[in-house]
Amino acid sequence: MGPGEARLDVARVRGLFPGLSDGLVHAEGTAGALLPESVVLAVASAMRVPVADRGGAFPSSARAEGMVAGARAAVADLVGGVATGVVFGPDPTALTYTMARALARTWRPGDEIVVSRLDHDANIRPWVQMAERSGVLVRWAEVDIETGELPDWQYDELLTRRTRLVAVTAASSAIGTRPDVAAIAARAHAVGALVYVDGVHAAAHGVLDAGALGADFLTVAADRWCGPRVGAVVAEPELLGELEPDKLLPVPDRVPDRFEGGTAPFELLAGVSAAVEHLAALSDEATGSRWDRLRTSMAAVAAYEGGLFEWLAQALRAMRHVQVLGSAARSTPTLAFTVAGMRPRQVAAELSRRGICAWDGDFYARELFDALGVNEQGGAVQVGLMHYNTAEEVGYLIDSVAALRPR
Repeated sequence: MGPGEARLDVARVRGLFPGLSDGLVHAEGTAGALLPESVVLAVASAMRVPVADRGGAFPSSARAEGMVAGARAAVADLVGGVATGVVFGPDPTALTYTMARALARTWRPGDEIVVSRLDHDANIRPWVQMAERSGVLVRWAEVDIETGELPDWQYDELLTRRTRLVAVTAASSAIGTRPDVAAIAARAHAVGALVYVDGVHAAAHGVLDAGALGADFLTVAADRWCGPRVGAVVAEPELLGELEPDKLLPVPDRVPDRFEGGTAPFELLAGVSAAVEHLAALSDEATGSRWDRLRTSMAAVAAYEGGLFEWLAQALRAMRHVQVLGSAARSTPTLAFTVAGMRPRQVAAELSRRGICAWDGDFYARELFDALGVNEQGGAVQVGLMHYNTAEEVGYLIDSVAALRPR
């Protein structure tokens, strides 16, 4: 960490999380982070007061409007968007299907899309399925199976004047790889294609800026950054206004409401706002607007997690009985590995016996793990660090993996 960079006081941060009282090592944050007390209280408080549906001329309805508006503004600050371009839904998968159906209406037979084998299936299958129904050609960006990288140069050959959409992740939730999305997006925009970026995993581990990435659409999930299970897609309101999603007649035709069917989970949206405030306050040195505080705090998060992860990754790669999948130059603090002579579920169960929470399987990265050749043995084991993990926990994790031996 260089001079002048914000630091993270992990002891203070850990005190914000009641869930850490269980005494376990929580290295399973890639599929849902622990909740700070502030988020729990925000959700509970929203459920203690009268909240009606939106559109009424009375206080409980106005309260609901405020919760929705507050959550839109919070997510916009998190990713550098505008509040009127934030669409909420139950999760990124459902939202991507909504956007895929709307975008596919503009596709014609002979058009093309590009997806990547690095991505979570939620940023692959909706596009592939809509392409099949529309007579659109699907092109695949491949992963370097040795490094886990997604080379951006391959898009020079994949993109044509018929390319309508490029779907790519800002960071792999399976192996951590962070591709050069900005370089990919620049190539896509040069041929007139839209860029749909999965920011679900990346948002928890550093500054995420939709504009800098070149994302026309950016998906996030609050549960990955210490919020409730709510998803969002962020785009320019003008772009959203060009799309015609399926909707009920009484649903307002304005953007972004036209994409949100049914009644919003108002209490969870209150939790979304609280989760963004949690992130903005992680660094004691963060000052100014929420947008400014988020950038300071998330830079501190990236530096702190990066130091822990470098130690963890180097230690595991040095073990003869462990194979770490990929070695990307840019990565989130997430890795997947296999242990010689043990199936991934055996490893996860043994780590659990030692008080360590870790995932096993394919983590919905089916295409990636097929390419890496590990699905036949049950996928891999995954650990993902968060801003509440400590050096002591990482050391214990390293020792525990080193002690693993097939039974």
